[in-house]
Amino acid sequence: MLNRFMQSRLRGLVILALILIILPAFLGNPFHYELVIQMAIIAATVVGLNLLVGFAGQISLGHAGFFGLGAYFTGIATGTYGWSSLPALVVGAVVVGTIAWLVGRPILRLKGHYLSMATLAVGFIIAIILNNERAITGGPDGMPVPALDLFGWELSTFGRYSLFGIEISGVQAWYILASVVLLAAVWFALNLIESPIGRALRSVHGSEVAASVVGVDTAKYKSLVFVISAIYASVMGGLYAHFQGFITPAVASFEFSILFITMVVLGGMGSTFGVILGAVVLKLLPQVLADFQELETVMFGLILMLTMIFMPKGLLPTLTAAVSKRMRKKAGGEA
Repeated sequence: MLNRFMQSRLRGLVILALILIILPAFLGNPFHYELVIQMAIIAATVVGLNLLVGFAGQISLGHAGFFGLGAYFTGIATGTYGWSSLPALVVGAVVVGTIAWLVGRPILRLKGHYLSMATLAVGFIIAIILNNERAITGGPDGMPVPALDLFGWELSTFGRYSLFGIEISGVQAWYILASVVLLAAVWFALNLIESPIGRALRSVHGSEVAASVVGVDTAKYKSLVFVISAIYASVMGGLYAHFQGFITPAVASFEFSILFITMVVLGGMGSTFGVILGAVVLKLLPQVLADFQELETVMFGLILMLTMIFMPKGLLPTLTAAVSKRMRKKAGGEA
């Protein structure tokens, strides 16, 4: 028998899959597809970041650095050295994971503001390297990235493909791939959360001292989740590079890191499906507020501020709690 929490998460995964299946019926043009594909890739990235922030209680203000490293490793490996995309993504994830382990061991000994500053510094260092190594990365001007090549099949947003006898466009093919990747990212995160590793992470979040007393190797688990979240970012960064076809050091910028962490906080720390909602909202808001022109940034900030004031636990946890409370009241009234 599945426990109640696992049943809830499995139900959430099924609902997410149904939404992704139905959504193309409401996407009217390639721009809509491109926006949703970007949402899916970034949502998968913050699902990994949520493991670190929401479950282990460790902050990271430089996570876009790992996203950028994955993007540039894939771009350089495929564009400069002619690798296929899959080996580039896998090797890139191993390299970025190793870097995350090397930098994570010392900085994760820090706490609070000191940890925030250390992760921020890591992100800045990566961004500076990507900006300055012109011969390798193209510097501030960026570099082109070839189309995604999986098993000899090139996936371009401009192409036409046949899937089970049905002809689809390049952006539709990318949508299918991004949806599968997002579902896989969520599935892995949910399984990790319910595993002994997930329980150890939650104990670290609750109290490192108490976790250490009962035998949890806090340094080991903090490093492990830091590496896992960095691998998420690396793989998604590589896919993002292939989808965009061109990357600049902006993918590793401080602004991108803040966007990631804001998505986690807005959607609900510790809520896997909540952070997906946070990613969707923050990607859609600029489109919705575009008509406000110079007031766009002010409106954007005002909406975030009001959300955090009235929904401090995040969008999805607050909405879920409100619906549950309403249902209990209704059930009580009927009784």
